[in-house]
Amino acid sequence: MLTVMALRCLIVDDNAGFLRSARLLLQREGVDVVAIASDGDEARRQTAEFRPDVVLLDVDLGAESGFEVAGRLHADPGPSPPDLIMISIHGEEDLADLIAASPAVGFIGKPHLSAQAIRDLLDRPRRT
Repeated sequence: MLTVMALRCLIVDDNAGFLRSARLLLQREGVDVVAIASDGDEARRQTAEFRPDVVLLDVDLGAESGFEVAGRLHADPGPSPPDLIMISIHGEEDLADLIAASPAVGFIGKPHLSAQAIRDLLDRPRRT
């Protein structure tokens, strides 16, 4: 029998209600949500401490841009950075240029967040 390791995930969002809901949803679907963060500084600390496989990063983090946080997470020294997936209530078409210019592997709209959506993005061939 083939054993599939649980995907280790950090969720970064400034909305506490969304963080709770997303964590519960993803854990029910077999994702190991190792930590949550509400801003860029906390995301960097949690990433360094927990070394998640993937970081779900909200585009709008209050006063911060999720895209700027993505750049900082990607540039942090140390072991290879986790895969970054941008999330938002906004449609992907509104953010396509910013997503393409970011180090993120892709985008998931918050209403479509699921373990399968994350795995589908991670399994896609990467742009170079």
